[in-house]
Order: sequence, then structure tokens, then C-alpha cells
Amino acid sequence: MIRYLINGILLFEICVILIFLPPKQPNDKDMPKIASKAHSMPASPIRKLVPYAEQAKKDGKKVHHLNIGQPDIETPQVVLDKMKNLDIKVVEYSHSAGFQSYREGLSDYYRNFGINLNPNNEIMITTGGSEALIFAFQTCLEPGDELIVPEPFYANYNGFGVTAGVNVVPVTAKIEDGFALPPISEFEKLITPKTKGILICNPGNPTGYLYSKEELETLRDIVKKYDLFLFADEVYREFCYDGAEHYSCLQLEGIENNVVLIDSVSKRYSMCGARVGALISKNAELMSMALKFGQARLSPPTFGQIAGEAALATPQSYFDDVIEEYVERRDIVVNGLNKIEGVGPKLASVLVDGGLATFAAVAAASVADIQKILDEAEGNYARFSPDTWPQQAKLATEGKWDELKELQDNLDGGKAK
Repeated sequence: MIRYLINGILLFEICVILIFLPPKQPNDKDMPKIASKAHSMPASPIRKLVPYAEQAKKDGKKVHHLNIGQPDIETPQVVLDKMKNLDIKVVEYSHSAGFQSYREGLSDYYRNFGINLNPNNEIMITTGGSEALIFAFQTCLEPGDELIVPEPFYANYNGFGVTAGVNVVPVTAKIEDGFALPPISEFEKLITPKTKGILICNPGNPTGYLYSKEELETLRDIVKKYDLFLFADEVYREFCYDGAEHYSCLQLEGIENNVVLIDSVSKRYSMCGARVGALISKNAELMSMALKFGQARLSPPTFGQIAGEAALATPQSYFDDVIEEYVERRDIVVNGLNKIEGVGPKLASVLVDGGLATFAAVAAASVADIQKILDEAEGNYARFSPDTWPQQAKLATEGKWDELKELQDNLDGGKAK
């Protein structure tokens, strides 16, 4: 009995000690380490400025958002009608390459541009253009390979490169040259044994520059010379202004097996939320290997594909109206920039030939500078735009029409900064 009593007292004392011991603080040895790849994944430079804009709003300042590429243009009615009248009992997987009928429809779409594609093995539907580019990198490039990209470029290209273990190497396009293709000599300075490809966006995001046929043929020559892949992001194909015409990399002769095309419905039909794109190439081995990545994620989104296929019936009048609208918006932004002191050097912005953005040289050189502008703006208005590249800023023209008109009024009244 005494022995049991002693054991009970000892057990009680141990429990009391355990209860009153301070909780153990976690440290690096108590948790698994996050991968270095995750730490190296860049945050969105656009969204980095959101807290500063929100604070400016709380302080009573009007912030004009010309940074996020979300169109307020209505989605084609033919798409909305299709989605409203769907009669589906089961939302099934599609083929990993996408619905056959959608791929055939896309083949017809490209034929209108003089591009012949086999829907069975040269078109793969993806979850947005982003997945198409990631699949392309994973299929064509080894970890540690280098990819040359004219800069300024779409900020997420860096993130896609990190995802695939690829090093993005910028070659600078200059604002004073209208962001034309840099001289081939500049490309060749950057080519190393690790260089495996060149990536372009045409028309450019964020510059709006439209590469000419002659510029693309110059690229073709360097691609052939060094046996490189040419990744062509052509998601803004329809948005060419002032009579300019788009020339596709798929039309370049002699590098059919080198060209990898990226496409998307997001901006073409104002369907960003559908998350449907396409990976396209005439390289049979490339497409066969890329499909294995598609099989690993099973299938692209069913509803997005239905919407994308319906969008192929969009009448030309829709694009004519949209282009007219964007030209007017572009002119408002460009003319407004010309009224802001400090936007230069000799021009406020580039009168772009395509795309959904314009670019300006500005005094701000960092996120801290943008924050300072928002903090110190007098009156009720401040301009908000990202600074992905030093002393240059993208201004999206697909934003809300009322925002652009209000900004124009404030610029005319000297209220905006």
C-alpha cells in the first residue's frame, strides 16, 4: 500500500511538472525546411504594391488602378448564351489534350491566318497560357538551362522559369527605340553553352510592341544558327492597331521543329477566369512528351473548354468594336501621360501597335518610390502603377473604362500625379 501511494505521488508530481512547463518553441530543427525553389519564386511585382494603394485609399486618396490586366470588356454573347443553356448531368474529364471538337475548332481558327495544324497531335489544350508555357519549359529545357527574353517582359515569366528550374536571361529592349527587337549582336553576347531558347511575346506584354515579319525572320536566323527553341507567346494576336498586321512565328519557314506557340482565351474573348490556353507545335516528339505532363494533371477544365469552343463562333464585329475601344483607351492614357511632369525623357510613352498596355518612363525607380508617391500625393488623386523595370511603368488599357475617363478628367484638371 505504501509503495502504491509513493508511486501515485511521484506520478502526480510528474504530471504537475509537465503541465506547468512552458510550451516548447519551434525552431529550425523542429520543422521540415521549405524548398529553396519556393524561396526563390518571385512574388508578383504588381501585387506587391497593393498594401500601399489600400492605405492610400484609407487616407482618402483616389487610386486609379492601371496595373492589373483584367478587361472590363464584355465576354462575347455567344459564350454567355452557351454557358447559360448548358444541359450537363456529369462534369467529366476530357482527353488530357483537350476535347477533340475544341482542338478541331482551333485548327480551323488558325487556318484563317494561313497556319495549318493537325488537331490530333499539334494542338494541346492547357489550363491557361501559363500552364502551356510551364509545360513547354519542362518539355524542352533542362534545369540550369538558360532562356533569353527581351526585357521588359511579363513578370510571371520569371516564376515560370523558377518552376522549371530555368534561368531567365534578359536582353534589354529600349524605350527610345519603341521597344523594338534588340540587335542580334546583343542576343549573341548572351548565348552560352547553356542557352537553349528564346522567348518573345508578340504583341508584347507589357510594352505593346508588335514585331515585324523582318524582325521575326532575324530571330529565325539566330534560332537556326544556334539550334534553339523559339517560344512565342501570341495571346494578344487580335489586338493590332492602326492597320498593323500580326505575323506568327508558326509562319516562319525552316524552323518548324523549333517553334513552340503559346495561346490563351483570356484577353482575346475577355475570359480570364475560364483558364484555358493552348500549347502548339509542329514538333511531333515535343508534343508527345508534353502530353505526358498533361496526363499527370489529368485534363484541362471542362467548363473553360466549353466556353473556349463556343468563343470560336465570335463574330468579327466583336473584335472590330473591341479594337476601336482599346485604341481610344490607349490614346487617353498616352495623351494623359504627356501632361504629367517628370514622365520622359523625350516622350511620355510609346504609342503602341498592339497589346493591352502602354509603357512610360517615370521618375519612380522602386517600390519605395511608388509608396512615397502614394503617401505624399496632395488632393484626392494619385496615380498607381507597378515598376517591374527601373524607371519604367506599365499602364494597362484594358482596365475599367470609367477609371480611365476619370483619370483623364483629373489629368486635365491637374489633380492626378
